[in-house]
Amino acid sequence: MSNTPAIVILCGGGPAPGINTVISAVSKAFLKSGYRVIGLHEGYRNLFAAAQKTIDIDFDFADTIFNVGGSALKMSRYKPKNEEFRPDFFVNNNIKLLVTIGGDDTASTANRISKYLSEKNVPIQNLHVPKTIDNDLPLPEGISTFGYQSAKEEGVDIGNAVYEDARTSAQWFVMSAMGRSAGHLTFGIGSGCHYPMIVIPEMFNRTSISLDKIVRLVVSSIVKRKIMDIPYGVAIVSEGVFHTLSSDDIKSTGIEFTYDEHDHPELGTVSKAHIFNLLVQKRLSLLGLGVKSRPVELGYELRCVPPKAFDLMYCQLLGIGVKILFDRGATGSMVTADVNGNIAALNLKDMEDPSTGKIEPRLVNINGGKARTIYEHALHYLTPNDYAAAKAYLSDPEHYDFKKILEWN
Repeated sequence: MSNTPAIVILCGGGPAPGINTVISAVSKAFLKSGYRVIGLHEGYRNLFAAAQKTIDIDFDFADTIFNVGGSALKMSRYKPKNEEFRPDFFVNNNIKLLVTIGGDDTASTANRISKYLSEKNVPIQNLHVPKTIDNDLPLPEGISTFGYQSAKEEGVDIGNAVYEDARTSAQWFVMSAMGRSAGHLTFGIGSGCHYPMIVIPEMFNRTSISLDKIVRLVVSSIVKRKIMDIPYGVAIVSEGVFHTLSSDDIKSTGIEFTYDEHDHPELGTVSKAHIFNLLVQKRLSLLGLGVKSRPVELGYELRCVPPKAFDLMYCQLLGIGVKILFDRGATGSMVTADVNGNIAALNLKDMEDPSTGKIEPRLVNINGGKARTIYEHALHYLTPNDYAAAKAYLSDPEHYDFKKILEWN
């Protein structure tokens, strides 16, 4: 057993811009105080293994990776069972702190580990840094998860180019963006690109999600723009809608999904944009509207881009925040930094669902001012005032009324 106090850092889930910035900032803060900093490869898969794949992080390594995309520590979605937990690695390396970097699944597992360490009277603190481009961890209102702002900015750059293509070639694009259970990224990109239709799971707060309703929302926007004599546009749909579709609806796509170890459909193995676009094309053909659309998938290309200015500062604050909270004696907590840079801890046990023990995702506040403003004033879709004009394209324009589809009336 080493006499030098140590910390260990691991990353779970998928990449997000700013991971390396957090690793760098955490490492520098603890190296400055004389700690050994151990980077653990492959996340939770190796934490309780007989032998770990690790790297000792020094200042030069930490400094080099600060503004680099991706993750210097190999990642994994592995979720260990409670019976796999053991304290050997912590004790043998004189580890005083476990730093976990990840999203909701990583946070939920960190919460279980924290409880285990407490029950075993192992004096090791555990702090979690909220990472995900989905922005779906339950942080205080208005505070992002790191990686979201950089991914959104990259998505807007790509999305604006797609919109310009639509305008230049007088056609439509159907785009899909990542977001496993929440529509933050889709909403952020869609509103940033002033798209005429944005479809996210949270919109269906008064009715069930179905592929038919999604298609009708897109068609509603296309027909509204026809009335406005605008022959182009982009509709963006969150991949998260798949997670609440019925099994019959999913089967109707003709796609055989595989599922990950958390029983989530492996959406990354298929193009959601292709599925949505194909269904829209079939409906447009059936209606005889003579509109062509093309699919665009916004996915993995957003995850490993270099962090933008927002996340470079934010992730540095979070990384230093780990040291600040550690010195305060915090454990079993998520580190947060508000808009003024103030560091605070959120207890993981206070964020879990009592029935499942999982950290529930934060959804887009569909009734909040931002969402209401965009959905009421920025999008293009059919309303009762359009029925007469829409009759030139649809025999039943009410069926494509945006608010009737969503039962928002």
